[in-house]
Amino acid sequence: MNGRMKLVRLKPILSLPIDSLAALIGSMICLSLTPIFIRLSEQEIGPNATIFNRFWIAAVAFGLLSALLSVRHRKQDTQSAEQKPHPFSGARLLIVDGVLLSMGLIFWAWSLTQTSVANSSTIHNLVPIFTILGGWLALGQTFDRRFLLGMVVAVVGSVLLEADKLLSLRIDQQLLGDFAALLSAVFFGIHPLIIQQLRTKLNSISIMTGSSIASALLLLPIAILAEDQLFPSSVTGWFTVIALALFGQILGIGLWTYCLKKLSAGFASLLALLIPSLSAIEGWVIFSENLNFLTMVSIIVILLGMYLAISSKSTLKTGVESSN
Repeated sequence: MNGRMKLVRLKPILSLPIDSLAALIGSMICLSLTPIFIRLSEQEIGPNATIFNRFWIAAVAFGLLSALLSVRHRKQDTQSAEQKPHPFSGARLLIVDGVLLSMGLIFWAWSLTQTSVANSSTIHNLVPIFTILGGWLALGQTFDRRFLLGMVVAVVGSVLLEADKLLSLRIDQQLLGDFAALLSAVFFGIHPLIIQQLRTKLNSISIMTGSSIASALLLLPIAILAEDQLFPSSVTGWFTVIALALFGQILGIGLWTYCLKKLSAGFASLLALLIPSLSAIEGWVIFSENLNFLTMVSIIVILLGMYLAISSKSTLKTGVESSN
């Protein structure tokens, strides 16, 4: 009897598409590296300029890749006209996604100047709640109890990651910063739902090209007004922003977009709670930062929440078709 129950629980795990799961794991590893490159970039240029360079470099890279793929598709006579996405398909959603990403990053960066890193990180980690709530309200998505329990456990684990810092803080005028972090969580929570809808119309390269262009155009005037220096002035500075675009946008968000064809947006957002833990481990390896006992406990609790979520039936996106 126990063997049968274990087999039933493992079925959702075994049925996960390997390519999408590998893309999601690769995305988390890449995104966990972005704080390192942001920290290095802000030694030379400001936060808004850093985010702008991230987007425009990614837009150029995705644009070139999209052009190469278009040339290759033209040479393939086997591809029918119906299989080729219209160049303006989902244009409104692409613009909306660019706005969401830009505003989310702006509010998150600003919150770090108004409140503590612990407060901002903890509130920003509420992203899965808004993704799941938005999927339920706007798209009619449902999630089983096991998945919701996994979400609660994982969110508690992410709060534990910053608990020691939160307990040492004094309550002062940090309300605006906390509210900005909450807004960033809302924007980032809606982002996977938009991508999930776009993946029914466009491939991941087309989505990332349009989204990166929209984000760069939106951030350009903000960066010009808010920053004294728009571009890096040294080879090291350029290397840093290029690495940020590569790991944070091209690979990080690009692989994330790819996996949302088959995995649910709620599950992908939930798994992203591991990113701060990965960043802590990388900080330990690269900068010799201490990993205290509470950090290790939080990682274990998050992993437990991940297991509960992965073993639920709400992990896979229902009714998906195979895609590139």
